[in-house]
Amino acid sequence: MKKPVVDYRDFRFSKLGQPEFSHLKLLLGWVGYFILYFLTERFIPAERCYVVHCALDDKIPFCEAFLIPYVFWYLLVAGSLLYFALYSPESFRKLMTYIIVTQIVAMTVYILFPNRQDLRPAVFPRDNILTKGVAFLYSFDTNTNVCPSLHVGYSLGIASVWLKEKTASRGAKVFVLITVIFVCMSVSFIKQHSVVDIFAALPMCLLAEFIAFHWPKRKKTA
Repeated sequence: MKKPVVDYRDFRFSKLGQPEFSHLKLLLGWVGYFILYFLTERFIPAERCYVVHCALDDKIPFCEAFLIPYVFWYLLVAGSLLYFALYSPESFRKLMTYIIVTQIVAMTVYILFPNRQDLRPAVFPRDNILTKGVAFLYSFDTNTNVCPSLHVGYSLGIASVWLKEKTASRGAKVFVLITVIFVCMSVSFIKQHSVVDIFAALPMCLLAEFIAFHWPKRKKTA
């Protein structure tokens, strides 16, 4: 097991300003996101949301097996951030920058253009542990604020950073890429998102990609 490039045993909140730990300040972006998320969920009722739908949505069957990659996404996000925090702080900065940009864009859309999808099946076609898991997911993950999809946005950002990461093995990159593909498919197959939400995430991701990787760096001044 390779040695982490940052020794977090010495970390204290008072040291956040030090170069060794300064990348961790980007985690505060999650605080702002969750505050806005709960506010929009609380104060924007579903009745005020525009229904997102396209003809392709009706062609895609419900498939509870896609719950597995959909839920695995949470581990993918956390695991990627942990890996980069330990072994590549610069990639950690890029991934968090990417995530923050998608959060800002998505929340702006959710506030200015509240939306929802009505694709969830009234009755599941099968009764098994996975459909029970989907029902549980539906109970707390609402069908509002879905376009653009942050599941897709984060996933494409994770794939982008991993594929550029020099410390990662080829096997890890292939695993992440395949996982991201299945995650992006899963949002439609378990009827959490319209296909429109997936395509709407693409321009958001292009903006995040540009800012995270190509935005001109400010020149250091004395």
